[in-house]
Amino acid sequence: MSWKAIARSEIGTSHKIQEIPCQDYGFYRIYNDLIVGAVADGAGSAKYSDVGSKLAVETVIECFSEINKYPDKQEELEPKFSQPFSKPEAEKLFAKIATRVITELRNKAEIENYSINDLACTLLIFFATPDWLAAMQIGDGFIVVRPQNSEYQMLFKPDKGEFANETTFITSENALKEMQVDVLSGEQEFICASTDGLEKVAIRLHDGKPFPPFFKPFEEYLQETPNPEEEHQYLIDFLTSERLNVRTDDDKTFLLCLLGRA
Repeated sequence: MSWKAIARSEIGTSHKIQEIPCQDYGFYRIYNDLIVGAVADGAGSAKYSDVGSKLAVETVIECFSEINKYPDKQEELEPKFSQPFSKPEAEKLFAKIATRVITELRNKAEIENYSINDLACTLLIFFATPDWLAAMQIGDGFIVVRPQNSEYQMLFKPDKGEFANETTFITSENALKEMQVDVLSGEQEFICASTDGLEKVAIRLHDGKPFPPFFKPFEEYLQETPNPEEEHQYLIDFLTSERLNVRTDDDKTFLLCLLGRA
């Protein structure tokens, strides 16, 4: 079995009007049977949150490369993930990664003479093998999975804070305390991580569950596309469509993964 994946971000119409850069970022890396992914959404009120979100995601990916002493030998990374983590083990790893992200953001802020809050962003991370998945979330956005022979499931309730348009950021003092972590055993055939720009169309408002007709076409797209990164027009057309933009004017990031049997 092998993973196929694609990550894309598109600027929201409100940011185009305000001439603000896209503040979302998402990326992934595949190590044979292990896939690692992360998405981040920069705080709208943070001056350089586009820089922060990209640095946060890149730091996550770098952390997984450094887990092994020989990151160039990707096959050696797999044995560390051959057995499912317990939830405390996953919490410990994600806390270590989040702390590294905070350190990198603080270093960037010092070098550029920013406030660290100028780099504020949410952060969602997952890693998965054909047999299990671990994920964490700080802030809003969502991670949706579909286990083998089952329905779409959302892993965490988005952190919306006490007031409207409020959430927890990786730079918040309570970031580690508010971090949500979960570990799922079994095969997760489909994984989607996204920033909150797509919540209105992907998540049902009345019960907070995934809206299956939204996710199914994207899973079929991955099933039918040999190399999604090269054949990305379907996803770009969706993210830039007028039909979507009338529903949400925010930046939008999609990270889609499929476990194939080829």
